[in-house]
Amino acid sequence: MRYLWWLVRCQPWRVLRGSLLGTAWMVGLSARPYLIARAVDDGLRAHDTRALALWVAAIIVAGVALSYLGIMRHRTMTFLREDAKARSAEVLLRHLSRIGAVLPRRVATGEVSTIGGSDIDWSAQVLTLTGPGVGAVVAYGVIAVVLWSISPMLALCVLVGVPVVGLVVGPLLRRLERAESVYRKQQGALTARSGDIVAGLRVLAGVGGRDLFARRYAARSQDLRAEGYRVGAVNSWIDAATVAIPGLFLAAVVWLTARMAVSGDVTVGELVAVYGYVATLIVPVWFLMESSYELIPGRVAARRIADLLNVAPDDVGGPGRRWPGSVPDARRPGALAAPAGPADLHDPATGLTVRAGRLTGVAADDPAAAVALADRLGRYVASETTWGGVPLSGIALDEVRSRILVADHDSYLFAGTLRDILHASEAAETDDDRLDAALRVASAEDVVDALPAGLDTPIDARARTLSGGQRQRLRLARALRTEPEVLILVDPTSAVDAHTEARIAERLRAARAGRTTVVIATSPLLLGRADLVAHLGAGRITATGSHADLLDQDADYRHLVARGSEDPDIEQPTDTEGAYR
Repeated sequence: MRYLWWLVRCQPWRVLRGSLLGTAWMVGLSARPYLIARAVDDGLRAHDTRALALWVAAIIVAGVALSYLGIMRHRTMTFLREDAKARSAEVLLRHLSRIGAVLPRRVATGEVSTIGGSDIDWSAQVLTLTGPGVGAVVAYGVIAVVLWSISPMLALCVLVGVPVVGLVVGPLLRRLERAESVYRKQQGALTARSGDIVAGLRVLAGVGGRDLFARRYAARSQDLRAEGYRVGAVNSWIDAATVAIPGLFLAAVVWLTARMAVSGDVTVGELVAVYGYVATLIVPVWFLMESSYELIPGRVAARRIADLLNVAPDDVGGPGRRWPGSVPDARRPGALAAPAGPADLHDPATGLTVRAGRLTGVAADDPAAAVALADRLGRYVASETTWGGVPLSGIALDEVRSRILVADHDSYLFAGTLRDILHASEAAETDDDRLDAALRVASAEDVVDALPAGLDTPIDARARTLSGGQRQRLRLARALRTEPEVLILVDPTSAVDAHTEARIAERLRAARAGRTTVVIATSPLLLGRADLVAHLGAGRITATGSHADLLDQDADYRHLVARGSEDPDIEQPTDTEGAYR
C-alpha cells in the first residue's frame, strides 16, 4: 500500500483533477432524475408545454455536460494510469541495473519477467480509486441526502443497503487475494522454467533430456491451469455479485417507492426521480465494487514489485528499503573512501592477494569456486574482501563499479548496432581509436570485417547470428574498451581456437601492462603470460608462482592445466567448449 501511495503522490495535481472530474460526473448523474421529475410534475401533469420544453432542454444540456465530464474523467484517469506504469517501469529498470549480478541469485528470471509484464499494469489500475472511486463515495452521500428530502425511509434503505453489499462481497475479495497470490507466484515460477528450458534446449537435446523437461513443464502447466480455474471461479462469483446485487437492491427500492406512490406518500414525478436516483446509484456502487476487485490483484502486484525493489543485500550498498525515497548508494552516510590510486585486492576467503599493476592468473579446480571468487573481488556478494586495506563492502558502490569490472565469458549482449554494443557509454561513442585497439587485443577485427556494414551492422539480442567464439571475443573487446583500473576476466577465451587464444593472450598482457588484471581460467596459453599464477583448490589458494614453476612443483596444477596431455610442459590450448561452461 505504501508503494501504491507513492504512485499517487508522484502526480498529485492529476489525481486531484481526476477526483474532481470523477465526483462531478458521478454527482451529475443524479441531476437528470431530478430534471425528469420536474418535467413530469411541472410539465406533463400540469399540462404546461412551456415548462415541459424548458425541462427537456435542461435534460439535453445536462446530457451534453455529463458526456464532456465523462470524456475528461476517462482521459485524465488514463493519463494517471499510464504515468504510473511508466514510473514503475523506470524505477524497476534503474534498480535492476543497479543491483546487477545480485538479481539472478535472489529472483528467478521468470519472476522478473512477470513483474515487468503484468504486475506493473495491475498496480497502475488500482489508481482508478482516486478518480471514480472518490466520486462514487461522494455521489453515494449526495443521493442519500436527496432521498432523505423525499423519504427518510428510502434514504435509510440506501444508507444501509450499500454497506450490506460490501459485506456480501468482502469475503469473496479476501478469497480472491489468496488465490491470486498463489497463482501469480506459480506463474512466475513456470515462466522461469520455460526460460531455462529455451536457454538450454541445445544441451537438453544433446543429452536426451528434452522429453523429460517437456513432460515436467506440461505437468507444471496443468497445475497452473488448475490454480487459474480457482481464481476464475472466485472472479465469476464477484462478477455475478457486481451485477446481481445492485440490481436486486434497485428492485427492492423501486418496489418500496411504488407502494408509497400508490398510497400517496410520494408523487409520480418523485417516483420517477427515486427510480432514477437509485438507478444512478448503481453506477457508483458498481465502481466501488469494481475498484475493490481491482485493489486485490493490484495489492498483490504492488507487493511483488516492492519485494523486487527491496532486493539490496549488504553486497550492493547495505540492507533496508531500496525503492523510491531511499538514499542512493553514492550518498550513503558512512561510506568509506576508496584507495586514491592502484591498490592490492585481498580475498580472505581464499587467501588470494591480487597485486596492483600486475597480471594475475587463477586456475581453479572447481568452476563454482572460480565464479564465487570473481563475485567477491567485484563485490557482487557479501564478503570480507579488502581493497588497499579498506573493506570493499564499505566503499560506495558507484566507486567500485567505475573502477573494478568483472567480465564474464557469457555476459549478455543487447540488441543494437555493433558500435552501440561495444561502446561503454554515450560520452565515449566518438572515441573509435580505443574501440579499434580493444578489438585488436580481443582478435575480433575479422568479426567486424565480416559484417556487411562493419561496426554499424545491426545485431539482434544475444548476437545469435554470430558464433560462440565471435560473441566471446566481442564481449572481451567490450570489457577492454572500458579500460577499468581493475579488470577481472572469467574464462575469456573458452570458445576460441588455440591460435586465436595465443594472440589474445600476448596482446592482453601488452595492453594491460601496468594495470591490475585478473584472469580466471585453466588455459596454459593465458596462464603462461601471467606475472603470477595462483592455484585455487578446495576453496583455498594452495600454491602460487609462475606458470612454469607450478607445472614443475604442483602435480594437481599440472594435471588441471595439461588436461591429460602426454607432455604437461607443453602449453596446450584450451578446449573450445570452455572449462567453466
